[in-house]
Amino acid sequence: MHFWHSEPMDLVAACRAFVHVSERGSFTVGAAAARVAQPVASRRIAALERHLGDRLLDRSSRAATLTPFGRDLLPLARELVRAADRLEHEAQAALDRPLRLAVPATCPADALARLIAGAQRHGVVLDPRPAGPEERARLVRTGQVRAALLAVPPSDAAWRVPLGLAVAADPGGGPLYLDTLRPSRADRDRPPRRVWLQQEDDVPHVRDPLTRLRDAVGLRPAQLAVAGTVAAAAAAVLSHDDVLLCSPAQAAGLRLHWRPVGELEAGLARGYDLVVADEADAEATRVGRECERWLARCLGAGTEAAA
Repeated sequence: MHFWHSEPMDLVAACRAFVHVSERGSFTVGAAAARVAQPVASRRIAALERHLGDRLLDRSSRAATLTPFGRDLLPLARELVRAADRLEHEAQAALDRPLRLAVPATCPADALARLIAGAQRHGVVLDPRPAGPEERARLVRTGQVRAALLAVPPSDAAWRVPLGLAVAADPGGGPLYLDTLRPSRADRDRPPRRVWLQQEDDVPHVRDPLTRLRDAVGLRPAQLAVAGTVAAAAAAVLSHDDVLLCSPAQAAGLRLHWRPVGELEAGLARGYDLVVADEADAEATRVGRECERWLARCLGAGTEAAA
């Protein structure tokens, strides 16, 4: 056999035709399975036979049967076709590989939709993964996501989200003071009003200043609690006159009235920074630059307080 004298051919396409025809015992049925016309399948198999130096199929009857040479080579032909299919699948998956981004669970669905659409305009297929602060840090540390919006102190943050107190009834203008929740003797027969923190705010730079303020104004320890869900906390605000620590955007979405915390002149805020799992991942790095305004909307950064 002198392979270097063979005419140019598509080896994978020829092997594909050979595998389908031999498995089905028919040029017509095999060609259909290979998604080519019967004459094309015949030409490809004939070219493969010339290339390999012997007949692969016996055409003496209406059925296409394997020759001894064909039986020997069929397993290798199958392996080549499977490898080619796997290569094409992996190549397409690499082209379509989504950029998994861990985001706060507080991000609203409409803002995430706009973030995904905005990223697509820049050629990035974004796959947001909502999670709490500790889980986001773990996901990016272990490489399960390519990037994450991590909770950081506001002084270190690329995005800063103001936090305040949201209540059901309009409190009028000005801030809300935590000391107004201090139980009085007249309130001893009913549960004291609580300040609910979300899991997103159960981080030292938010929780610790609020805990110190709770103690300073004389609230009970149980009056500052972490909610299981935002919905449960909002229900407590509506039914028990409790208070929810949240951003202005969240308060607006929940139809609550938001005010800053009166005792904290510097205010409270969430801080976020985009952290990339692999510094060499240029696509993940440019998401923060090219999708900055959509990320800000997801986080609620720069949103005015709800009346």
